[in-house]
Amino acid sequence: MRAVPTWAVATAAAAPALLVVGWTVAGARQGPGYDPVRDTISELAGEGATDPWLMGGALVLLGCCYCATAAALHAAGLPSRFLLAVGGVATVALIAFPRPQVGGSPAHGVVATVAVLALALWPAGTALRLPRRVPRAVAASPAGRPPWAFRRPVALAVTAVLLALFGWSVAEVTGGSRTGLAERVAALAVTLWPLAAVLSARRAHRHWTARPSEPPRPDGPPVGPGRLGAGA
Repeated sequence: MRAVPTWAVATAAAAPALLVVGWTVAGARQGPGYDPVRDTISELAGEGATDPWLMGGALVLLGCCYCATAAALHAAGLPSRFLLAVGGVATVALIAFPRPQVGGSPAHGVVATVAVLALALWPAGTALRLPRRVPRAVAASPAGRPPWAFRRPVALAVTAVLLALFGWSVAEVTGGSRTGLAERVAALAVTLWPLAAVLSARRAHRHWTARPSEPPRPDGPPVGPGRLGAGA
């Protein structure tokens, strides 16, 4: 199992910090009419914001953090890493389609939706790979179990929670008064899972390297639809 570099832990940990600091500082620069419970994060980087570069810069750095995590998180597998990178690129692209001061922007809505969906679905990408077996060279344990963050029940549950939070945000946008709160909760949850995944993979690698000579158990837990040692 390939080690997760220290810089990947740092970039994953920086993502939620950048988001919270960005919306806090940028929100403090707005006039008294801005309400973080009611108003969205996008308004802080939109055309009517006092200092749109503050939230815009935070979004650019946040997207770069996602892309860096995707590049280093080999334990997640290519489908998940691709979705995480797409979410990072879409997050950066939000600054190219700012929210107008009056009315909406279809382009901004599309890019924001792509970002949120990619970042919500990437945990399930690993769970749905359905490998028949996990080679010892990449397994997280002698029994062939992947890191806990990439186990199917965990990954699917996380994606379900993130999609539910996204649904709450959509419901608030279409007819609620807590749009900003819903968006902030969903965005923060999305930023925290890459950090959890990186820490999970790093812990699994340490566990593996601490016991490199232990043979696989013939009665280990199933991996994918088959079991270790099962035929094709």
